[in-house]
Amino acid sequence: MGSAPSGFFPLPRSSVRGDIPREVSGHHRTMTESGKPILYSYFRSSCSWRVRIALALKGIDHEMVTINLIKDGGQQFSKEFQALNPMKQVPVLKIDGITIGQSLAIIEYLEETRPTPRLLPQDPKKRASVRMISDLIASGIQPLQNLSILEQVGQEKQLTWAQNVITSGFTALEQILQSTAGRCCVGDEAKALDLWLVPAFASGPHPRCPWLICV
Repeated sequence: MGSAPSGFFPLPRSSVRGDIPREVSGHHRTMTESGKPILYSYFRSSCSWRVRIALALKGIDHEMVTINLIKDGGQQFSKEFQALNPMKQVPVLKIDGITIGQSLAIIEYLEETRPTPRLLPQDPKKRASVRMISDLIASGIQPLQNLSILEQVGQEKQLTWAQNVITSGFTALEQILQSTAGRCCVGDEAKALDLWLVPAFASGPHPRCPWLICV
């Protein structure tokens, strides 16, 4: 990759592209045993992708355990993984002696305990914008076209359903970003919102969405 613009955070290629982490047996391993945080992830999970980018931006060394959402009927449904997360979802992060599910909670914890570099603006108004738009993606786009919902929709309607959800969400997102974006979604530095946008864009890019330049 080329060099990043001044003030931006270069990401390891695996974090940007969502490459497949190696599968590791034994979901009950702990941070104490390995000496590093452990991220339970899947390469096709956009929620996991957000966390991988956050860990990379903050330079947090960690191990990854692949929870294959397809293999064996879905490894997230195993009793072993349900003991980690009763919602049977990735990501899950073991860190500092605790286990955290949900990408938003994980990223906020990383921001509060490891604040450098910042993922939230210091200005309260910009911080509110970041949270508002992140929630638009996390609540209004991603969950409506993920695997569990598409299975309920039925195979014949999956593509149309997902395209409608993504198009509607990105049309609203583009309109909002007109008033907030600089080089990135809010201003000129990579922030938490960009962690949400990159995986969402990979799921279904809108033809006019230039806010990926910083990553």
